[in-house]
Amino acid sequence: MKIVINDKHGGFALSDAVYNALNVDKIDNESFLIYSENSYAYRAYLPLIEAIEKIGVYKSSKRSCELKIVEIPDDVDWYIYDYDGMEQIHENHRIWD
Repeated sequence: MKIVINDKHGGFALSDAVYNALNVDKIDNESFLIYSENSYAYRAYLPLIEAIEKIGVYKSSKRSCELKIVEIPDDVDWYIYDYDGMEQIHENHRIWD
């Protein structure tokens, strides 16, 4: 599975070229009809990944952002960890008190 993240401090932001390629005004779970507790599930949406790969990560990124496509195993329960806008993909783990 491929997931798009921001690899630079500053925050995730897509260029107008990506919005135009997907013909959407908003990019999130709701706009792609994704029903998931993971609010970042849209980051693995195949048409989004394909659009970014076609346009190129540099041209798909806004100025404050540096997109990166990360590949992880399909069966991983993941989430995006964000530190000051720079993101990493983490695997969900169980925690007991």
